[in-house]
Amino acid sequence: MRPKIAAGNWKMNGTAASLAELHSLATGLPENPPQVVICPPSTLLFRATDATHGSPIQIGAQDCHTEGAGAYTGDISATMVADSGATHVILGHSERRDAYGETDADVAAKAQAAWDAGLTAIICIGESEADRSAGTTLDVIAQQLAGSLPDGCTGENTVVAYEPIWAIGTGKIPTLEQIVEVHDFIRATLAERFGTDVSDALRLLYGGSVKPDNAAEIFKVDNVDGALIGGASLTPADFVPILQALSAT
Repeated sequence: MRPKIAAGNWKMNGTAASLAELHSLATGLPENPPQVVICPPSTLLFRATDATHGSPIQIGAQDCHTEGAGAYTGDISATMVADSGATHVILGHSERRDAYGETDADVAAKAQAAWDAGLTAIICIGESEADRSAGTTLDVIAQQLAGSLPDGCTGENTVVAYEPIWAIGTGKIPTLEQIVEVHDFIRATLAERFGTDVSDALRLLYGGSVKPDNAAEIFKVDNVDGALIGGASLTPADFVPILQALSAT
């Protein structure tokens, strides 16, 4: 039985005042909560780990550099992320791939850097609306899995998050049949490459307009082990009901 996990991606939102939301979240968790990882902006990493000390909530970053240190103005290394007390890092989010031109190879190099620093990499994959319309979704997913996941993936160092790009923040979500198709395909593809022992241990998240009113239905899908959540993770009022739905599965 794979442990359930919910990761909240705050994106470029949050200041010091937002840390109060972490306290409210910690006190409002379900009785048997899933693993909860909140990924605030890098300016809050140190303070967020302090704010959640002693609670079940873990902290992650939203990106890291491939190098451990160097002349990379504005970047943050995996070593720095780990030094903050964070345990996870989101890599390959579609916004990074699209706006910053990150390739599968870039994501794989960042994942290796994350592992070397002792972090768990949450590696994002997903198709565009044009890919979905062209019927090439599974081809795109296969290519991203092959290129973005380094050799050496385990259930401890990697989580895979499927986020159809056209569903992120749009209110649109795939049908349950479409989610089943992609998540089953991911599991089978991982088994073919890494073996069933590894594939059975790797957790697969669904992301893209997950809300309190649709979470329970999504979490019924066999190969959905949790969610990567954007806007709904910013406030406990929206996030806790999603955690309750996940803990009930």
